[in-house]
Amino acid sequence: MIKNFLAALQFLTILPVGKSREAPGPRVVPYFPLVGLILGLLLALIDTVLQHIFSLSIVSLIDIVFLTVMTGALHLDGLADTADGLFSHRTLEETLKIMKDSRIGTMGLLALIFVLSIKWAGISSLHEHRAFYLILIPAYARGTFTIAIHFLDYIRPEGGTAGAFFGANRRIANLGWFLVPVALSLLLGSRGILLNGVFIGIVVLITLYYKRKLGGITGDMLGALGEVTEAGLFLFAGVIV
Repeated sequence: MIKNFLAALQFLTILPVGKSREAPGPRVVPYFPLVGLILGLLLALIDTVLQHIFSLSIVSLIDIVFLTVMTGALHLDGLADTADGLFSHRTLEETLKIMKDSRIGTMGLLALIFVLSIKWAGISSLHEHRAFYLILIPAYARGTFTIAIHFLDYIRPEGGTAGAFFGANRRIANLGWFLVPVALSLLLGSRGILLNGVFIGIVVLITLYYKRKLGGITGDMLGALGEVTEAGLFLFAGVIV
């Protein structure tokens, strides 16, 4: 368990927890929500400290920079590549080729601007239970990886970085650790229930779109799913607060 959790932490963050001798595989997937909780705890800690120094809007911007740096901008890169590919309206093969291109296009740039702006607006609007939302939402965002890997097929035929996560054994128990942030959200009462409802809505809509558009998912699309979910939940939390 600890070995797999550390492997998940190594893959999704730049935290100095050592280097794994083995490539991450399907066994690390259930621990992605826990990695999100660790990121959220660090985010909330830094946010609380910086509020004694800077205004809330500046602290919110630093929060976004912190999340980006701690994840090595991995998910934002996936967001840009996914936007360029999906909104090119090409065939499956051409779309996958566009996603593989390291250059960023207009759609990718716009997606980054929109998602980062929404995150900033949402976090800036958080007041009541601010630290709690900062802890929970990164966990929900990383939980989308576990959910999507469980329900969708990997569609890049030549393989890729995320291909190793898609094993044949798709047990419902793999979603077990996602219950941790869900249980914590219930401490928010009705707001927690609404948060879960919004989360379900975002994930269902995007995964169905992926299924309909391309028939499955890639590593870039996983990153995009996480980023859009995170932005949407921060905005929702900011609105209801």
